[in-house]
Amino acid sequence: MCESVDEVTQAVLAKNDGLAVSLREELAGRGVMVVNLLSSPGSGKTELLGRVLARAVERRIPVAALTADLATENDAHRLARSGAPVKQLLTDGLCHLEARQLRAHVESWLPDATALLFVENVGNLVCPAAYDLGESLRIVCMAVTEGEDKPLKYPTAFGSAHLVVLTKTDLAEPAAFDAAAFDAHVQRVNPGVEVVRSCARDGDGIDTLLERVLAARDGGPVHRPPLAPHPHGHLHEPAGEDAQGASGLVARRRVS
Repeated sequence: MCESVDEVTQAVLAKNDGLAVSLREELAGRGVMVVNLLSSPGSGKTELLGRVLARAVERRIPVAALTADLATENDAHRLARSGAPVKQLLTDGLCHLEARQLRAHVESWLPDATALLFVENVGNLVCPAAYDLGESLRIVCMAVTEGEDKPLKYPTAFGSAHLVVLTKTDLAEPAAFDAAAFDAHVQRVNPGVEVVRSCARDGDGIDTLLERVLAARDGGPVHRPPLAPHPHGHLHEPAGEDAQGASGLVARRRVS
């Protein structure tokens, strides 16, 4: 009997989840916390990460970064200016990262002293949202120029975020960005999640973001999103009011 596309997809995700669980445990044993950064292209994620890395280096925090793209090493060169160890991961056309790719680079490259590993995922809010990389913190970034309804359009990404970062806030007025509507949309798909407002150009929000990451690393409370990966791999489904708030989404993950 031929398997359906959905069955194949679920099998792929299940295999990835198993690898992610073991990788998270392995890295925790080494004292490494992984932060997975998701966004669409052009959100300012690379510039934001570069500023965060530079601030961490200034504070002598052992930090490193992996940046993923389909092609070119442009982002790795940009991030390396921070002074942190940086590695480019080329996906050869794949629109997302998977736990197996992260494991390979961790085993072959990650400096021994690393305490924080930032992973800049491929610019895409669809496929990357379905894949647990073994991260302990998932941060979704969005620029004000993308429109305040973005969380409703990509509820799986925003609904699985431990933290949301709004970027390019200096452009909010010319972009006619409705901040109140944005906040309401975020809370609809992910009740209680914190939104950090940032502007990489003038440094706003950089220290706040780094402090939130460090607090999580040090065992502080971390927001529990309705679509958080379960410790054993699969996503928790929203229930009750959370399910309604997330527009009744996702009985299970699907890859678009």
